Amino acid sequence: MQVSEVDVLVLELLQKHLEEVNVDEQTFLDLLKHSLSLNTAEKKRVVDAVPTLSQFQFDELTKVFSEERIKFRDLAKEHPEDIKKLLTKQQTEWLQLWDLYKSEWENKIKEDEAKKREDEIKKSLGL
Repeated sequence: MQVSEVDVLVLELLQKHLEEVNVDEQTFLDLLKHSLSLNTAEKKRVVDAVPTLSQFQFDELTKVFSEERIKFRDLAKEHPEDIKKLLTKQQTEWLQLWDLYKSEWENKIKEDEAKKREDEIKKSLGL
């Protein structure tokens, strides 16, 4: 799995925002991807919420992520080793996002197949 594949996946999901919402998906992707304060599950929750987020919510998230970036840049001057560790962790967690989505899709496929088998059995029994 490569970072670029995760980027493409998340960018596609970010494009599912409400039609009336104006978002620079590429910028939002960059801010979300490089957030050092959110873990993998929190980033996934943000991405999963995209279809229901309002303009105000996108604007606020963008503002918070941008402010976070500035604060971590300042901290990097005082604590470079700590920030390097956070960056390494962030990169690893970004790749884990793919695993979360893959697992979710595999479970959905299994559920769909089980439902289909159940429906076929009911049909064969005349139910």
